[in-house]
Amino acid sequence: MPSGSTALHLVAGGFGGTAGAILTCPLEVVKTRLQSSSLALRPFCLPVVQLQGLNGALIRPGFSSVGVLELLRTILEKEGIRSLFRGLGPNLIGVAPSRAIYFAAYSQAKEKLNTVFVPESKKVHMLSAACAGVTSASLTNPIWLVKTRMQLEARAKSERHSSALQCAMRVYRTEGLRGFYRGITASYAGVSETIIHFVIYEALKQRLREHQPFLAPGLLFSPKSQDFLGLMAAAAVSKTCASCIAYPHEVIRTRLREEGCRYRSFVQTLQLVVREEGPLALYRGLLAQMFRQIPNAAIVMVTYELIIHLATKM
Repeated sequence: MPSGSTALHLVAGGFGGTAGAILTCPLEVVKTRLQSSSLALRPFCLPVVQLQGLNGALIRPGFSSVGVLELLRTILEKEGIRSLFRGLGPNLIGVAPSRAIYFAAYSQAKEKLNTVFVPESKKVHMLSAACAGVTSASLTNPIWLVKTRMQLEARAKSERHSSALQCAMRVYRTEGLRGFYRGITASYAGVSETIIHFVIYEALKQRLREHQPFLAPGLLFSPKSQDFLGLMAAAAVSKTCASCIAYPHEVIRTRLREEGCRYRSFVQTLQLVVREEGPLALYRGLLAQMFRQIPNAAIVMVTYELIIHLATKM
């Protein structure tokens, strides 16, 4: 991504994030439900069956057996189609500034680091992505906490759901200001996903540039369909790799953002989930995440690149 006006990167990142959030919201709701604890899922999911293990202890199967389509159908039947867009308000409020902050921080950090390290090296991309991820997570965590609480609120069609403001006020009354930053340690751990994503994306993008020798090194791709299909493919591949490697932090973050005090810290939550539900529980909702994140990443990155390209040509 080219260095340039911070405002331009803010606008481009904001538009890209907004487009991706709207189109993939239902899958995010399903993913969040799958990531949450069984207590949060039990009221509107399949019946919980208890089995007796070899040592006589009761074993409660986790919800990893609940498929994406199965949960999607259950939400539609029990809660209605509007529940698939729970949290969209905070998402739209937060995604634009979050992506805008992220892309602006990434661009600025990369511009500065290019003067310190070898320009456009992997070290520059990794450090820039880390700076951008920490900055964005720190400033927007309260919005994402409210969004997660809303997405986990399972109520029947006839019952009224809480609004974003009501949810935020409840968090403030019961947990104080600190409650809005629950899960931020997991978000910081998730910076590793961002680093992997951008390093692979930049490498793939560079390879695409090498196959277009008629373009000057400092220019973006020409506005041909194959160029943007290439960018979408690069974004999808890089995000898939990053999500698979760093996915457990998403499950831990969702658990930390749940109401109650059962999950207290990153390490404690990690140990508790593995001990009670097994290591595979750290990958609950991965399929829904792939369905959501791959098109979302492609939409975000291509929208961002398109806006930057059009702005530089004006």
